[in-house]
Amino acid sequence: MSTQAMLTENELSLQAKMQDFVASVPRQLLLDMDSNKVTYPKEYLQEAGKRGLLGLRFDPRWGGSGLPWTSELVALEEVGVLGTSLVSIVGEAIHVFGTDEQKERFLKPVIHGELGVAEGLTEPRGGSDFFAATTRARREGNAFYLTGQKRFVVGAEGADLILVYGKVEGIDDPKAAMTAFLVERGPGVDVQHVYGLMGTFGSGRCW
Repeated sequence: MSTQAMLTENELSLQAKMQDFVASVPRQLLLDMDSNKVTYPKEYLQEAGKRGLLGLRFDPRWGGSGLPWTSELVALEEVGVLGTSLVSIVGEAIHVFGTDEQKERFLKPVIHGELGVAEGLTEPRGGSDFFAATTRARREGNAFYLTGQKRFVVGAEGADLILVYGKVEGIDDPKAAMTAFLVERGPGVDVQHVYGLMGTFGSGRCW
């Protein structure tokens, strides 16, 4: 049995939409991404949002399509022809753990392709080990002040919002201390593009 025969009508429709989107991306843009002339093609993300191809599994209340994992895999298989720069776990974190206010403020524009996001986990010394992170969060009243450095931050170059992992000071247990923060791009956030990684061109990985 062919893979095509195993898909539902809705999945075949989604597959066709994604194939059409992939075909619309200029070949020159892909060549420029391969050579690092273009490190973060924001218009590529915006177009996917306009076509309703982002946030496929997320609640329609926030602009998603409410589809199952199997449908998203169909879409990812097609977009994989271009690369992995459309794949993000930040929206997933906000969708599952965020407040309604955060979903309204951040998730909706992310799904519409209007807000770029990135995830800051890996550090120069601790790699991608959650609990070895040295980034610190100091609490003062209702505000947290983060201090630290991340590297290989997926999507950082075009990000308006960064999901940053850090340990809250004053909590001895590293697992209890580890917290995720939504950090908006602005003063105090320094983003520097260093180089691309093989197979993931165009995702804007930075320090």
